[in-house]
Amino acid sequence: MILAMAGFALGDTGIKFLSDGLSLSQILMTMGVIGTGAFVLLSLSKRQPILTRDMRHPAVLIRGASDVIAALFMINALAVSPLSLVTSVTQAGPLVVALGAVVLFKEQVGWRRWCAIFAGLTGVMIILRPGTEGFDVFALLAVGAMLALAARDLATRAAPKTLSNLQLATVGFASFLVSALMLIPFTDPWSIPDTREWGLFALVILPTIAGYYAITASMRIGDISVVTPFRYSRLLFGVVLGVTLFSESIDIWMLVGGALIVASGIYTVLRERKLHRIELATAPTCVQDDR
Repeated sequence: MILAMAGFALGDTGIKFLSDGLSLSQILMTMGVIGTGAFVLLSLSKRQPILTRDMRHPAVLIRGASDVIAALFMINALAVSPLSLVTSVTQAGPLVVALGAVVLFKEQVGWRRWCAIFAGLTGVMIILRPGTEGFDVFALLAVGAMLALAARDLATRAAPKTLSNLQLATVGFASFLVSALMLIPFTDPWSIPDTREWGLFALVILPTIAGYYAITASMRIGDISVVTPFRYSRLLFGVVLGVTLFSESIDIWMLVGGALIVASGIYTVLRERKLHRIELATAPTCVQDDR
């Protein structure tokens, strides 16, 4: 999960640079073509099927639709809002995933976990500051991306286990193609990238490919309640890159809100580990051996 967050942060940085000179639809289409092609070739090299009947599973369809929506919201948010702000807002994703896991997968959450979720959401509201002069209406684009990404993660968990991580990642990158086609009527004409822009595309696509595969694997292999808090590492990556590369300023509200978000995530991890140890300690010997 941490590897995925680092990759996505680098990809976001490249997209923000590219959005200054290229059409957003062109950026998404290039990412979709190269990324999908890379995963198709990787699947063929491993002799894994690319398309199977399980691709029509409702969870896979919901996952694909969520990816399309997330790409549309995210690329527009990166183009018009500070990288540090977009990254901070999207950190509410794990909280939404946790809530969704309770509703959809019947995961048990105690009052301490609920307090941690509430604290994290409060941190997001502190960063956004709705109703004040510091509120950035374009931050709502990041909110839309965050909700779509949370839906994607939950759908990944519900996808058939017969589908490989490569297959799901291929579908995810193919969704960029759909997003690009939807954006074409609303964006500037395409142009031929120069050498610098091709280099930025490499900065976007390579880390995003690695990140996409890593997050797909983590959401399928790990326990949602344990894995998702590590998504908060993206906050650190995004803030550092925003400050160093785009000279973005970090005010006290973002620091306080970010601290609440990170603290709630760390507490969640520690709490889940403690409960897991208690469960193992109280389980019958035969069950412990099985685990």
